[in-house]
Amino acid sequence: MYFSKWLGFRSLLTLAACLVLSLNASAQGNKGAIRGRVSDPSGGALIGAEIILQQNDASMVSDAQGQFFINNLEPGTYTVEISYVGFTAAKKDVVVVAGQTANVGAKLEVASVNLEVLVTAERAAGEVEEINRERSADNVVQVLTSDVIRSLPNANMADALGRLPSVSIERDEGEGKYVQVRGTAPRLTNTTIDGVNVPSPESGVRQIKFDAIPADLVESVEISKTLQANQDGDGIGGSINLVTKTARRTADGGAERNGRIHADSWRAPPI
Repeated sequence: MYFSKWLGFRSLLTLAACLVLSLNASAQGNKGAIRGRVSDPSGGALIGAEIILQQNDASMVSDAQGQFFINNLEPGTYTVEISYVGFTAAKKDVVVVAGQTANVGAKLEVASVNLEVLVTAERAAGEVEEINRERSADNVVQVLTSDVIRSLPNANMADALGRLPSVSIERDEGEGKYVQVRGTAPRLTNTTIDGVNVPSPESGVRQIKFDAIPADLVESVEISKTLQANQDGDGIGGSINLVTKTARRTADGGAERNGRIHADSWRAPPI
């Protein structure tokens, strides 16, 4: 009698367990899942990509193989958003069917970065003067004013002239020495000071050593690429004219010389 009761109790437990398993299987059969893989344009796995299911705010990250798996989903249409730093985010619409797993493949494209930097500033007075003198000249000329020369770390006139277009510097032990205009030899460039031809201090050469001319002594530089009728024809490469500084009267009656104002020592410039 005891044995028969024990068998009946065991049968009841077995029946209950089967009923629970049947209910679970039936419930899981009414659910679906989403499986996918995230990769770059070359097919490489993207590890740690963020996957968001917009309908229920479920989120996860891809594994070491770039794969992800979302289960226990009600049948219906879901939107999967996949994002990765440095890549363009992607959205996929996935239809989940009961008892099935939907596969999603996301290949993300590299995001392009467009940076725009806008810098505004007033044009320096020296540059304005240069542009106006170049535009109003009868020949092709380049002008370098003292304001621009002083605004840059120029040790001598060779360094200053080397900053102009189509002008190069012939260096000696790293120090600028001779000036070349339009790629021609330094001996083919004529040098004048206030319009007066300057001979070379060296015997047997025509070129001038510009490293011996301090940049602070020059008011402006005019490089003529094409010569005018009033210029000598000995400047095949070009003609460099150094305009020296002269004293000029200021508004308060003083004099400005070499960038400094002297109220009691003004003299009229030579005629």
